[in-house]
This record gives sequence, C-alpha cells and structure tokens, in this order.
Amino acid sequence: MLLAHDNRKIYFDLAGPQGAPTVCFTHSLNADGGMWVEQMVPLLGAGYRVLRLDMRGHGGSSPVEGDYTMDALAADVKGALDVLGIAKVHYVGLSIGGMIGQGFALANPDRLLSLTLCDTQPSTPPGSTGAWDERKAVVRKAGTLAALADSTMERWFTDEFKQVNATRWREVRDTISNTTPAGFLGCASAIQNFNYEDRLPTIKVPTLVICGDEDAGTPPDRNQLIASKIPGGRYEGIAKARHLPNVERPEQFNRLLMGWLGVNR
Repeated sequence: MLLAHDNRKIYFDLAGPQGAPTVCFTHSLNADGGMWVEQMVPLLGAGYRVLRLDMRGHGGSSPVEGDYTMDALAADVKGALDVLGIAKVHYVGLSIGGMIGQGFALANPDRLLSLTLCDTQPSTPPGSTGAWDERKAVVRKAGTLAALADSTMERWFTDEFKQVNATRWREVRDTISNTTPAGFLGCASAIQNFNYEDRLPTIKVPTLVICGDEDAGTPPDRNQLIASKIPGGRYEGIAKARHLPNVERPEQFNRLLMGWLGVNR
C-alpha cells in the first residue's frame, strides 16, 4: 500500500487488528519491509498490529535525489504515522533502521511505547568514511546495487545460512540488487554524517538492543554502548549470527522480541 508524504509515495504494509498495540518496523540499508517476514507470524498471533515501512528509494517507496540526513529519515516515519493516524508504536529498527529509531526517539518521545534497536550504530562508524565512499563510487559507476550484492550478503549472513536456507538467501540478495541507486546513495550519506551518542542518555522510553555476535559492520561493542547510554537500556546478543539475526536466527530473535514487547505492552 502507498501513502502520500511530502509530495512522494511511501510504501507500507499494515496488518493486524485496528486498535491493537502497533509494532513499527524499519529495515536495513538495501532492504525493505520484507526483511521482517520471520517476525510476522508470532506478532500477529499475539494480537499485535504490525506496520512495515520502506525507506526512501527502497522497496516500493519513491526515491529522492541527493544526500539524506538521519533526522529527515526519522521525519519520514513520523509523517507516515501521522497519515495513518497511529499515535504510539513499539518501534523496531535494524542497521540504519536502528539509527533512524534513535533519531525518532529523540525527536518524538511521546510517540513511543518501547524501542528496539538491532545491529546498529550510535554515530557514524569510526574510520568508515573511505569504505562508504568506495561503495558509493561503485554504485555510481555501475548504476545498480547488483554490484554490491555479493559483498553485502557476506557481511549480513554466515556461510551456513546460505547452505541451510538458499531460497531466503536469494530473496534477500535480490532485494539488495533491486534497491534504487538514489535510495542507497542518499542513505549512505546519512550514515556518514550523524551522531546521537551524547543525546542517548535523554531517551527515557524502555529500550532493548539486540546484535548478532558475529556482526562486523555494526559490532556488539557499539550496540552495547547504545544500551549503556540509554537509562535502563538492555543488551542481548545472538550467537552464530551476523548483521540480520532476525532472518538468520529467527527463533532466538523472536523469543527476545516477543518477551520484550510482552513486558512493555
């Protein structure tokens, strides 16, 4: 489904009973709302309403040319919630989705029931500017994200995952390849220029931080830092998982998420 915001279209999927507590998902760079498929059955079974949003230039959402900021991406989430008439949500974001979640929590604390941040960063990763510039140059030259698909999958999943779930592995890889260059380039620029670290102690909403133990791109120590800075923040690691533990280890991830939402429902 599409909604209009700021003269462009944002794609969303909304399922579950109206009036139920809403869980709002934001996804990783070069992904879309489909990366949360493994979470849908337990959430709907427990009576939650589930909203999955696609970022600018990702999935079914319109691309926007130029550099993005994390605060602008967080404002997109608020705009979508306003159009849909959803007052408060349990927010769950992974990777850049978790970065957006921090920005959303800082700007809109009254819109949150709880916050779950997964495999993310509290600020631009130290020493990462060159690597991001290289990836951006590859995409500009190729004109497609397919050029980054294989290297991205290596960072996202262990070798075991491809062997045991080849179909899902291909689905995720195809989503990377189909991301628009404008969406990738804009979001990559946002990742290269943000810092919420010093403001995290002002977040008062109940916060859970989850990270795959083998995630090299958004490593456990950076996620632990987020949890340590937010008052009452809780950290949980997931063994034998890299960047997308919700896809690679859904049983462990869902157990943590459902328990957390239950406590804060």
